Amino acid sequence: METIREGATGAAVEDIQERLTSLGYAIEESEREECSFGRSTATAVARFRLDHGLSLGDAVDGPTWAVLVDEGYQLGDRTLYLRLPNFHGNDVRQLQERLNVLGFSCGPADGVYGVHTEAAVKLFQESIGALADGMAFQDTFDAVERLRHVWAGKPADGPHPQGSMGFARAASVLESAGIAITADDPISRNVAGRLWNLAHATVDDCALELVDDPEAAGDDTRVLIVLSTEPLPENVAAGMGNLVLDDFDTLPRRLRSAIQSSPASPRAVRIELPVGTGAFTMSDAQTFAVLLLDAVCAAFDHLEL
Repeated sequence: METIREGATGAAVEDIQERLTSLGYAIEESEREECSFGRSTATAVARFRLDHGLSLGDAVDGPTWAVLVDEGYQLGDRTLYLRLPNFHGNDVRQLQERLNVLGFSCGPADGVYGVHTEAAVKLFQESIGALADGMAFQDTFDAVERLRHVWAGKPADGPHPQGSMGFARAASVLESAGIAITADDPISRNVAGRLWNLAHATVDDCALELVDDPEAAGDDTRVLIVLSTEPLPENVAAGMGNLVLDDFDTLPRRLRSAIQSSPASPRAVRIELPVGTGAFTMSDAQTFAVLLLDAVCAAFDHLEL
């Protein structure tokens, strides 16, 4: 593009001024009314270039225009998906920051919709029972927005290890959360039974319920957790959130997000156990039960439904 600098006028200048002011850069009202590239516009451009690591200057050249356009995107302005060249811009960065806080790691929030971001979007979509195709469009954005109370104002520098909960906090969850656990195959039923035993050994007044099937959940059940060793059919929505028991550091946040996103009553989420093709031992079942109990307690700690 032709470089636009001080002294220019017209529609292109008006466009630049609108983009800069929407990003919080001050431009004198007289210059905006006349669509003229005056001193305050040049100062705003210089500050924008400095803020975004561009070469010093007060004119809008090709690289500056490209970054200015990228920074003007807001989440929901366009459908995002994996392509070459990659989508890039402020809307991608917003999506990455919010998914990172929710426990679906995109890696560094670099504003580029690459393979890690697509994988995080798929995991998030699966967790809320949506079609996990990695295409972020309005339904996905709406689901993220419904979790604003979770991600708003939180640091977005990616997931960090959670660590085990203290006994008092875990006991508080198990006594009052209103959780029912069920399973749909022999291995996951074994894990569910062990989880129930661990929970009831932790506190005397444990309210966690073990049920044969979802319909058997009691009237006081607020959240139903279904364990399974079977993966979801590819590209088929399950009707409830689905998580994989893989990244243990982010599992509590992913579980919390899935529960808060669930439209069902009681809220429901499915957790897929990665048993692999080898022999599954009693030690494996006990390990899964311990990990799940810790994740459940962390996810439900101070959770308001």
